[in-house]
Amino acid sequence: MKKVVLFLFLSLLPLSALAQRRTVNLNVGWKFRYGYEFDKRAGVMVQLPHCWNALDGTRGTYDYHRGIGNYTKNVSIPAEWEGKRVFIKFEGANSICDFFLNGKFVGEHRGGYTAFVYDITDRLEYGKENELWARVNNSEQLDVMPLVGDFNIGGGLYRDVYFIVTEKVCISPEDYASPGVYYYQKKVTDKSADVDLKVMLSNSSDRDRKLTVRLDISDGNNTVLTKGKTLTLAAGTKITGETIGFSIKNPHLWNSRQDPFLYNAVVTLLEDGKELDRVQQNLGLRYFRFDSQDGFFLNGRHLQLRGVCRHQERSDIGNALRKEHHEEDVRLMYEMGVNALRGSHYPHATYFYDMLDKYGIVTWAEIPFVGPGGYADKGFVDKESFKENGRKQLTELIHQQYNHPGICVWGLFNELKSQGDNPIEYIKELNSLAHELDPFRPTTAASNQSDDPMNEVTDEIGFNRYDGWYGSSPRTLATFLDKYHAEHPGAKLSISEYGAGASIYHQQDSLKQPVPTSYWHPENWQTFYHIENWKIINERPFVWGSFIWNMFDFGAANRTEGDRPGINDKGLVTRDRKVCKDAYYYYQANWSEVPMVYIEGRRNNLRLHSQTEVMVFSNTPNVTLTLNGRTVGSLTPDQYHICRFPVSLDKGVNVIKALAGNLEDSCEWTLQ
Repeated sequence: MKKVVLFLFLSLLPLSALAQRRTVNLNVGWKFRYGYEFDKRAGVMVQLPHCWNALDGTRGTYDYHRGIGNYTKNVSIPAEWEGKRVFIKFEGANSICDFFLNGKFVGEHRGGYTAFVYDITDRLEYGKENELWARVNNSEQLDVMPLVGDFNIGGGLYRDVYFIVTEKVCISPEDYASPGVYYYQKKVTDKSADVDLKVMLSNSSDRDRKLTVRLDISDGNNTVLTKGKTLTLAAGTKITGETIGFSIKNPHLWNSRQDPFLYNAVVTLLEDGKELDRVQQNLGLRYFRFDSQDGFFLNGRHLQLRGVCRHQERSDIGNALRKEHHEEDVRLMYEMGVNALRGSHYPHATYFYDMLDKYGIVTWAEIPFVGPGGYADKGFVDKESFKENGRKQLTELIHQQYNHPGICVWGLFNELKSQGDNPIEYIKELNSLAHELDPFRPTTAASNQSDDPMNEVTDEIGFNRYDGWYGSSPRTLATFLDKYHAEHPGAKLSISEYGAGASIYHQQDSLKQPVPTSYWHPENWQTFYHIENWKIINERPFVWGSFIWNMFDFGAANRTEGDRPGINDKGLVTRDRKVCKDAYYYYQANWSEVPMVYIEGRRNNLRLHSQTEVMVFSNTPNVTLTLNGRTVGSLTPDQYHICRFPVSLDKGVNVIKALAGNLEDSCEWTLQ
C-alpha cells in the first residue's frame, strides 16, 4: 500500500519539482455503464484498457453489444497546475468517442483505431475535483470506417488514457495526436543520411517567445549529433512547424532482424537556456525499394518478407490489450522467424509498432477501409461524410506513426468491390493524400478481386488467397501468380493473406480436405496447406512479401465453424497464446536461424494404423528418430526442413523421440 500512495503522491507533485513535461496515467478508477442504464447508481468499476465485448463477441451470433458505453472518472487537479497547459490523450476508443469535462462537451472523435488529444487547460477547475466522461459508441455508422469486417468491433476505451502537462510554450501534442516531431528521411545510403527534423510548436502565452529547438542524437554510447535552431514564436500560436536539416555520415542503419539499430534522439525546447519541453523519438535510418521482378530490398540487399497478419485481440479481454500482451505477440512472431507484419485491418497501438521496430520487423500499416469480402453489405458508400472520415483516419495514421522505421508501406483498403458505389476514384484520392503526407513511403492494398482496375491504383498490390482452403488446391495459387505476373509484369505483387483453419482438438490419421464452414477443422490439413503454399510462394522471387492469415486465432462473432462458434481459427497460435499449432513450427524451421526440432502430429495421439509416418521439422543438419528406444533412422532435412520417417507402431503406448544434436523433441502415440 505504501508504494501505491507514494506513486499517487509523486503524480501530483508540482511540476516545478519535476520535469517540465509530465504524463499522468488515468487508467485506474473508471466507472462504466451501458448507454441504456440511466440510473446514476448503475455501473461497475473498471480499469483501462477495457472492452465491453470481451466475452459476448464470441457466441457465434451477430448480436454482440454494439451501442453506447459510458466511462466516468473523478480526478483531483492540483492547484499548482494552473498556469501550465493540460491535454488529455486517448490512445484509442472504439469507434466514436464524445468527451465531456465537468458535464460540458469538449469534442468528438470518429474512428476507433487512432489517438486523439484535447487541450483542456481552460476548462479545468484547479485545486478541485473534476469529472471526466467519455461516451463511447461502437455501433455501425455509415460515415465511420470500417462499415463491415470479418472481425469484432470491440467497444470501449481499450487503450490508455492520460494527461500531458506542459509549459505554455511546448512541442504540440495536438498535431493529429502525433508526437509533434517528424523525421523526414530525404536521402539515406550506406555512406550518409540526409534528414529533415520537423517540430510542431505551440505558444499559448500572451507574449512572443525567443526559443531554441535542439536535437541531440546518440548511438547509446556516444553523442552522434547536436544541432539547434533559434526562433521567435509569436504569442497565441496554435501550431506551427519548424524544420532543422541534418546529416549523419556513415550511419548505423536499421537493418530488420539482422540489426534493428535505433538511435536515441531527443528534441528539446529551451528559453534562455532553460528547458521548457522535450520529446524523445527513436530514429531508425534505412532505405528500401520494391521491385516487380526481384521483390523487396532493404539497404540495398534483397530481403524476402516472410510475414503474418495480426488482429489486436485475444481471449477474455477482447481488444483491450496491455503492453505485456503486445510484447508476447511480438516475441512469438520473432521466435517463429517472422520479419514482416501486416497490421490488419486498422492502425494498431503505438507501443506495438515500437516493439516491431525493436525486433526488426518490416511493417505494413493500414486504415480500416474494409470491404465485404465474401459477405453482405458494403465497404464503401459514396457519401462525403464517409469519405472525409477515411481521409482523416489516413491522416491520423500517418502523422501518429510516421517515425517508425519498420513501417515501409501504407495500406489503403482490404477486399473492396466495385459493385454499386465504385470506390476507385476515392482510392485514387486516398493514394494521392498518402503521397502528399508521406512522399517517402509507397502505398499498397489487399484485394480479393483478381481482375479489377482498383488493383492498379496503389504503388504495390497484395492478393488475399486461400487456395486449398476455400475450395481448389494449393496448385491454383501457383497458376494465379504466374498468370498475373505474366499479364502485369510491372506490378509489384504480394500475397497479403493466405491461410487455413485448424483446431488443436481436431485430429485425423488420413489427410482429407475439410469443408471450411463445417465444425471439422483438422490440424493436419492446415499443416499440409502451409507446406504446399509456402513452397509456391518461396519459389517466386517476384512476390515481394507474403502474410499468413493469421498469426493468432481471433474473435469473429459471425463464425460458426471449427471447434467452437465465434472464432476464426486460422491462427498459427491459439487465441489464448498457450499453444502453437504444428504449422507454426514448420515456419520456424524454414524462417528461423535458431536450431530447432519438432515432431508434427503430436496431438493426434490415438492411432488406428500400425504403419504410418512421422514427420519432423528441423533446421539442423541431421535428425535421428527413435521409437520406444529403438533407432528408426537418421535423415538430413529436405530443402523445406522436413524429415519423413516411415515407422511401424507397437501396440499400446509408443514413445517417439527426434534428436538433432543436443536438441530433443518427444511425444507419445497410442496404437489402439
